[in-house]
Amino acid sequence: MSDVSTLPTTERVVAPQAASLWQTIVVLFKLRIVTLLLLAAMGGAFLAAGGIPAAGDLLLLLITGGAAAAGASALNQFLERERDAAMRRTNKRPLAAGVLRRPTLILAIGLGLITAAVLVSLPVNPWLAIHLGLGALIYVGVYTIWLKPRSITNIVIGGAAGSCAVLAGGAAAGNWMDPGVLALAGLIFTWTPMHFWSLALLYRDDYVVTGVPMLPVYTSAIVAARWVLAHGVVTALIAMYMAVHPTLGWIYFIPTVAATVWMMHSGITFLRRPERREALDFFKASNLYLAIVLLLVCGAAMI
Repeated sequence: MSDVSTLPTTERVVAPQAASLWQTIVVLFKLRIVTLLLLAAMGGAFLAAGGIPAAGDLLLLLITGGAAAAGASALNQFLERERDAAMRRTNKRPLAAGVLRRPTLILAIGLGLITAAVLVSLPVNPWLAIHLGLGALIYVGVYTIWLKPRSITNIVIGGAAGSCAVLAGGAAAGNWMDPGVLALAGLIFTWTPMHFWSLALLYRDDYVVTGVPMLPVYTSAIVAARWVLAHGVVTALIAMYMAVHPTLGWIYFIPTVAATVWMMHSGITFLRRPERREALDFFKASNLYLAIVLLLVCGAAMI
């Protein structure tokens, strides 16, 4: 039986049970990642407000931020549909697998979501609109189109897209240049490469086949693990430094230290044994670590 991922896009036949509408939406718009980005944006908003932001500001942030992030994700999958089809990790995405047979419609939806997010927020909060547009531009234009197929630094620079989510949150609350907001944006920037490089090591063969210059393709597993851990150390230091922000303090610091020790233990284990299982364990640990830090930021700000 032929593997559907090896067939040309126009020849794929998808069984009715291949994916539900909801599953397709979740994958196409990367709603799990969008949720994490919105949590990061909320962290920026809580820090900028020095507490709980105004309900209207949060609502505008969630609606426009969610639309911009979902639109950028759709554009990413439109642009990478052929490469996605060649990779085990991504060959079941809706466009890559042929579940959605009108790629240009997805292009229009992605552009429409980003445009709507910017236009809705622009007259109300220009800085919010700027950071939403900048985040989409970095993710789609700088990362997906320019750097990903060309440079080993692709995900390093691409991490700035996530930082823009934090800055958008700060802008929504009226103070995106707050030191805590800038520190959290820096944390996202340093977290992104360590998170993605561990996943790239897990799927190294995919990147070799598609010719994408990810770090684990050009270095040994041990060297890649060292870079992952180095970014993990910087991320951890920023996370603990943020406790000096008057909104956070000890309520944030103590559980963050505990989470950091756990995350670094996973990173050291990965460094000692840079193999597939350990790479997956650290990928999961880094994901959970960021969620914990962001929840602690929001929680401490509400107390």
